Amino acid sequence: MLLLAAIGAIYSGCGSSDKDPDWIWGNDPQESDAKPRFVWIDAAANFPDYANSKENIERDLTKAKNAGFTDIVVDVRPTMGDVLFKTTAVDQVQKLDVWTSTGYTYYERTATWDYLQAFIDIGHKLGLKVNAAINTFVGGNLYPYGLGKQGLLFRDSSKKSWCTTLNLEAGLTNVMDLDSGNDPDNEYGTKFLNPANEEVQQFILNILGDLAKYDVDGIFLDRCRYNDFASDFSDTSRQQFESYIGEKVANFPNDIIVPGTSSYPLPATKPKYFKKWLEFRAKVIHDFMVKARSKVKSVNSKTRFGVYVGGWYSTYYEVGVNWASPKYDTGANFPDWATADYKNYGYADLLDFMLVGAYASTTSIYGNGEWTMQGFCKNARTLLMGDVKFAGGPDVGNATGWENGGQASKIPQTVDACINAGDGYFIFDMIHIKKYDYWDSLKEGIDTYLKTVK
Repeated sequence: MLLLAAIGAIYSGCGSSDKDPDWIWGNDPQESDAKPRFVWIDAAANFPDYANSKENIERDLTKAKNAGFTDIVVDVRPTMGDVLFKTTAVDQVQKLDVWTSTGYTYYERTATWDYLQAFIDIGHKLGLKVNAAINTFVGGNLYPYGLGKQGLLFRDSSKKSWCTTLNLEAGLTNVMDLDSGNDPDNEYGTKFLNPANEEVQQFILNILGDLAKYDVDGIFLDRCRYNDFASDFSDTSRQQFESYIGEKVANFPNDIIVPGTSSYPLPATKPKYFKKWLEFRAKVIHDFMVKARSKVKSVNSKTRFGVYVGGWYSTYYEVGVNWASPKYDTGANFPDWATADYKNYGYADLLDFMLVGAYASTTSIYGNGEWTMQGFCKNARTLLMGDVKFAGGPDVGNATGWENGGQASKIPQTVDACINAGDGYFIFDMIHIKKYDYWDSLKEGIDTYLKTVK
């Protein structure tokens, strides 16, 4: 752990030295002062349209280009943990779960062409920037409705030690022991890996190394975090934590988080090591980000390195992530849960770009503070302190009020609220744009913005 700390210190001091200050992510040369616009393409949700059809890919990327998007973000490692690009590290995706009119089912991929390469070829032909995204610390899915399970963790029982150990009311529990399939919502259906496990880290770095061989404009890490407040309480994490603080935790895990606790009211009396534990987890993720950036840049120094995070920073400590600038004094602003040293593990300065989920409701587009779209982006501006540019934007399929479509009149407002408060616009997800036919309203919002660009 001391060696990792030393490496982290070295890289955190020079992590941004290979950034190009004159480069703007996603810029169209014909609109040099305009901010980039990103559309996310979830692997599972869009699988029936794209898994076996380059024609469908070209159809929809053409619509994205015509609507005014500059960038696509293609999910090539869904939460079940296999991939949609060439690598020797893990298997190829053969099927994914999809929702149909008759419920969940599997959709199978029969095509043999390279999924990611198809997006690269078509996107670049259209003049779009093509970014690849992976779900990071995941390795398998236990699906609802009796659909079954798939992924590395279900194929290889020897990898159980890689999995997160949960601090449940019933006791410390390896996530793979929650596997009856009777109630996946309470069985952690997406099986997370332990970010502190060095074998896990190397496994993910190998995947990133192969991904960086592609001619992608950027790579984004999603779910580069702990699963939740209850993870990870494995022997590995305990040993690393005790080494970090320089003493044994006699009453583990109660002196950190009482078993079965999903969150602590703020303010409230916390266990002895609670805040130090949050600091430690943020350090684990920070130090992995150092390695991940280094891996990507070692393969292709021109590939831009970024992450997706949720904009709700005030509770993001629950998943072990400090996505702010290390210059931002988290402890001073959030003393109920952050130590004075928590700020040291902010990782914004390691990134070339960030996507921020500003996932507010249809009635909370403009405003200040968290849980308005504009407020999420304003907060990000404060938190990032100029270390990295970011694009924020809505989830137009799952957030409150968006679930059933019919919100075309709201779409231009989301563009206005987010792109002017941040450094770009980001929307999740392509499937919702298509399902509710938001193309024209997106074009309206983007065109209105572009008229303001000199």
